[in-house]
Amino acid sequence: MVTPARPTAHAGRSPRLRSVLGLTASALLAVGLTGHWGWAGAVAVGAGCLLLGVAIAPRRLPARVCLAAPALLVAAYLARANEAAGQTLACLALAAFGASLAGAFSTAAAELIAAFLLAFLVAPVFLAIGSGFREAGQWSAYWCAAALADPVNLRCLANSLLLACATTLASMLIAIPPAVLRARTRFFGQGVLGAVLLAPMILPPFVGALSMRRLFSQFGSLNLLLAKIGLLDFSSSLPPDYLGAGFAGVVALQSLHLFPILYLNASAALANIDPAYSQAARNLGAGPLRTFFRITLPLMRPGLFAGGTIVFIWSLTDIGTPLIMGYQALVPVTIFKELAKSETTPAVYSLVFVMLSASVTLYVLGKFLFGRGLAGETSKASVAGEQRKLTAAGTAGAWVMFGVIILAALLPHVGVVLTAISAKWVNTVLPSDYTLRHLAFVVQRPETARSILNSLRYASSSTAVDLLLGCLAAWLIVRGRMRGRSLLDALAMLPLAVPGLILAAGYVAMTAPGTALQSIGPAVNPFIILVIAYSVRRLPFVVRGVSSGLQQVGVSLEEAARNLGASPARTAARITAPLIMANIIAAAVLTFAFAVLEVSDSLILAQTQQFYPITKEIYTQATSGNTDAANIAAALGVYGMAFLGGTLAVAAALLGKRLGAIFRA
Repeated sequence: MVTPARPTAHAGRSPRLRSVLGLTASALLAVGLTGHWGWAGAVAVGAGCLLLGVAIAPRRLPARVCLAAPALLVAAYLARANEAAGQTLACLALAAFGASLAGAFSTAAAELIAAFLLAFLVAPVFLAIGSGFREAGQWSAYWCAAALADPVNLRCLANSLLLACATTLASMLIAIPPAVLRARTRFFGQGVLGAVLLAPMILPPFVGALSMRRLFSQFGSLNLLLAKIGLLDFSSSLPPDYLGAGFAGVVALQSLHLFPILYLNASAALANIDPAYSQAARNLGAGPLRTFFRITLPLMRPGLFAGGTIVFIWSLTDIGTPLIMGYQALVPVTIFKELAKSETTPAVYSLVFVMLSASVTLYVLGKFLFGRGLAGETSKASVAGEQRKLTAAGTAGAWVMFGVIILAALLPHVGVVLTAISAKWVNTVLPSDYTLRHLAFVVQRPETARSILNSLRYASSSTAVDLLLGCLAAWLIVRGRMRGRSLLDALAMLPLAVPGLILAAGYVAMTAPGTALQSIGPAVNPFIILVIAYSVRRLPFVVRGVSSGLQQVGVSLEEAARNLGASPARTAARITAPLIMANIIAAAVLTFAFAVLEVSDSLILAQTQQFYPITKEIYTQATSGNTDAANIAAALGVYGMAFLGGTLAVAAALLGKRLGAIFRA
């Protein structure tokens, strides 16, 4: 008779229970360790450690007490001393260590990712919001009520919402026609035109604002050209200012920069629509326009909402473009000016709460109205897609449509290049003299050269963090069998829905003078906080990019390797990684490139010259008023365009149509 094996320490505790205990513990640790909660934080940390003890220790009570009691003492000391750096490290280490001892690598990885996002995404946002509800050390809604009662703030909020809505609508009007034309027809050169249509993404819109004023102001190139051909007479009246008070110029710049995101999402949505619906409508006598508005457009609605959310939030919280264009009656600009000061007040954090509330409310409302799929909608076609080949006249019309959009979208880029290489450009349509001096100067001048190196350091460090956490998250979401994968996916995508301006405000609150993290704050040495900010903002790019590769690779090869005795780690390294290497590389280069040209976090979190990234240096030069300042800023923009353009080309070549999945909220 075989004697039954003695139960292990965990025999009475199911993996599901241990996972629940571990997740609860990590949440308590994240709340207690990253906030300024005093003794309440100590209690939360102690409770979290106690739950970890229950999950990982033998059943005997003394063992759990031995684990929890020292943790309570350490937590109490940390809470009183406000050692936030040690608290954050303890949070990450204890959550992952507890989950790994609880018996599952996947649980440990999931909790490590969750703890990272809770500590550096959720906690900073709540800390910024909480700072707006504190008055003389007590909880108070005074500052929030004052912000909502101030007519200036209300006008700025209305302007911000109107700007975001106008930019989103304009981006949709630009993106949908070429997406439908490319998906439903075949014509010569459509692949090249579709690729060139992504070019506007290679330049932050606030850099393009430098050239827009030179091109479209009252005495800009356009009016000078019209006067030269006799269509305008400067002696009779002042020429028109196409940029107006700045609102129209900001909308134009933002929509021409962001419409490729909606174009990618619209193309992906059209590819997933079953052509049988349109064919049935046409068979019943509906015309092309009625079929589009009654069948195709409603089916595209979830995909358009996914891209429209990113465009809306991006334009709502953009600070660079309005600053350059002189349209500053906006909430983001007000917040930026306050955060740039050495000392901040609850008033600015109350504005952060107002802006976050407005964006979340509109997001939820839009999700309810537009983000849901239609009943009976299918994502797989039941019949082959039909692409009508255009005639010569139709091809010419398609080229005209794409050409007009591309020309309008690339005008800011052309203006930046001309500004960078102009030696003299005064009251002429084009520069009267050209030089490469500015392009050479930015790499020879210590301040600008340092900003380029700083951006490369920040971006490379954040990309390494994103690759580690993003690949783990993608693996758990696609290949994992643990419960809560959808929750992990939502948490990993959350940075797309949190404006960078609000996240930066949270980091300013975390590193405010008088806190333990002051040494890594914006006014001292922001290297660590910038790397964290870049990592959090771009983590969804890696998760989506790697997930798309895993979804297209079957599990049969992995199962065969496991059946032959390979360990999970060896299977991942020898089988899975080579198969999805193109996706990993594409996601990495895209993440790195967008981190190099990050705007919101860079403008707020870098406040000393020696730590400026390239975007902060561009802004500093553009607003300095010095001689050749605009030329130097444009020269930096040219290098940024060349770099981001090359990386986007690499990512598009590796990911193809799956590139659009990265820009989905």
